[in-house]
Amino acid sequence: MSLQQKLTEQIKAITLEHFGASPETVEFQATRKEFEGDITVVVFPMLKVIKGNPVVIGETIGNHLKEHSDEVVNFNVVKGFLNLVLSDKYFLEFFKGVGDFSSFGTHPTGTDAMMVEYASPNTNKPLHLGHMRNILLGYSVAEILKAAGKKVYKTQIINDRGIHICKSMLAWKRYGNGATPESTGLKGDKLVGNFYVEFDKVYKKEIEELINSGQSEEEAKATAPSLVEAQEMLRKWEAGHTETVELWKMMNGWVYKGFEQTYSSMGVDFDSYYYESDTYLLGKDNIKEGLEKGVFFKKEDGSVWCDLTDEGLDEKIVLRSDGTAVYMTQDIGTAIQRVKDHPDVNGMIYTVGNEQDYHFKVLFLILKKLGYKWAENLYHLSYGMVDLPSGKMKSREGTVVDADDLIAEMSNTAREISEELGKIEDFSEEEKGKLYHTIGMGALKYFILKVDPRKGMLFDPKESVDFQGNTGPFIQYTYARIQSILRKAQGQGEEDISGISLHPKEKELLKQLQLFPEIVQGAAANYSPALVANYIYDLVKEFNSFYQNVTILGAENTREKDFRVRLSDAVAKVIKTGFGLLGIDVPDRM
Repeated sequence: MSLQQKLTEQIKAITLEHFGASPETVEFQATRKEFEGDITVVVFPMLKVIKGNPVVIGETIGNHLKEHSDEVVNFNVVKGFLNLVLSDKYFLEFFKGVGDFSSFGTHPTGTDAMMVEYASPNTNKPLHLGHMRNILLGYSVAEILKAAGKKVYKTQIINDRGIHICKSMLAWKRYGNGATPESTGLKGDKLVGNFYVEFDKVYKKEIEELINSGQSEEEAKATAPSLVEAQEMLRKWEAGHTETVELWKMMNGWVYKGFEQTYSSMGVDFDSYYYESDTYLLGKDNIKEGLEKGVFFKKEDGSVWCDLTDEGLDEKIVLRSDGTAVYMTQDIGTAIQRVKDHPDVNGMIYTVGNEQDYHFKVLFLILKKLGYKWAENLYHLSYGMVDLPSGKMKSREGTVVDADDLIAEMSNTAREISEELGKIEDFSEEEKGKLYHTIGMGALKYFILKVDPRKGMLFDPKESVDFQGNTGPFIQYTYARIQSILRKAQGQGEEDISGISLHPKEKELLKQLQLFPEIVQGAAANYSPALVANYIYDLVKEFNSFYQNVTILGAENTREKDFRVRLSDAVAKVIKTGFGLLGIDVPDRM
């Protein structure tokens, strides 16, 4: 039984005894810093069933708990808030009860399965900073859900078909001279992305020439020779034209290889892949079933629609008059196919930017109307865009921040700062390289994940690698500091810590540790890695305050020393677990 459950039972009994009535629930909150106390009972809601002065009610409960409860040693009442001071014994029992903090806060995998989609790149360009926020969010949410006890499938859908792909293919045919990743020394996704940029330059020039010859801008954009040729290439691909399909397979193969290298550098993975070239025809049968059920209706021109006006939305087309699918059709079919492939899936999370908010509202509503139970558990992990101090990114113009370049830049920045601090002279070059990558990626991931997903953000690489403040490297450095303490304390015995008197800083640290399981569950319920990131920062701040105010290895007696070493070890383990949920590694030395 948790402390709150135990106190709730006791408070209900006390109010019944003294006031003849008891509340259905008891509301708790953390005690504000300016008041003495470890947990606060909010008295005001009790006034619905207990008539009286909230201060008197609070004092009556406080006095009774102080006299009869093992957990409460003191209290104070501020207006309608009863602040309870908990005993050292209670905190020590909690600490001893956990024992090994290695898996504290996490649950074994259950049978309730969720699918998390993230990444979902186009195969006409390399991954960039915007993709990185998507990937890091999706991966972290998947890890948090696993820690909360869910079975999780990580997936992505690769946008490997369409006019944008044909633009890169056409530019390679025209200007590539047979270039390959091997012949150019470029990663495949970069090579293909360069041809996408090349196409756009030529296309813009053609538009300009057509406008100068008297066409309107709209006409020029539609009739530019390069676009017309790319559209013809798309028609050939859809018709299965051998040469076109072979070129498409070759260039996409280069891109997939490049993506995998970037994913590996980022430390993320996937359990399954879906390809738009396989899924774009899915959904048509589901539309037919929906027509029979009355979920959809046909217009005079033969197009099929879903009327969502009763839900405050509009009518949405799901099949064109010529029988061809739209994106919505494909997404309906893909969702249904995924559950067929993984029958234990009971819900899905789509990590997609906030410009698609409306699309997912419609998709989820349609799937519910089609009668799928799992459609009740669909969630759009909507996130804001990432900008840089220099402004917005544009992939067509080649002004995006390439993911691989950013990873390299982060490692270089970590190297510069580490060398300035001069604490790793005895590392081998290989060890240094690994450390710089760990620090750089930790800085990048933490900077992105500490922000609420729904908010847009400005990413500043230099600020993110600061070794002070709310940054990944600051937390990694604290972890490494604790490892240094543990190395020096080797051979420390398991002393009996019962009855020791806690320093206020030890108590604050134990209170912070206690919160971790609740934080993991809250982050899973809200699909928010930011809750974990900011909790770990608060834990680290609390540890550093403890470290500065309490002697660890020079404690007065072996029991105190043993407890403080073990407390430091518990903090390190929770940092490691929490950072693991964010996909961040922690180094033993820095």
